[in-house]
Amino acid sequence: MYIKYNKTFLDKLENVFASSAYILRYEKGNFKSGYCVLKDNKIVIINKYYTIEGKINALVEIIKELGFQPKDFEDRKIQDFIAELQQTELKL
Repeated sequence: MYIKYNKTFLDKLENVFASSAYILRYEKGNFKSGYCVLKDNKIVIINKYYTIEGKINALVEIIKELGFQPKDFEDRKIQDFIAELQQTELKL
């Protein structure tokens, strides 16, 4: 999958979190990796000062880290999107 660094692609990633049990928030902070995952509370916090590219890279990395599976979602579009993301490798 080719990652497009634009607002539309960011919206798709945000929809994945909206459909999951996790809450996605943009906050200021000095996280070492640019994000923080509070697994017990199911909250994902992204540095709000990140560029769109940084936010997208962080969200893709978090989705892989949390192990989201297509079968965990009811929406077919999100299932397909997750399946494509699983095959994507970020090159930083």
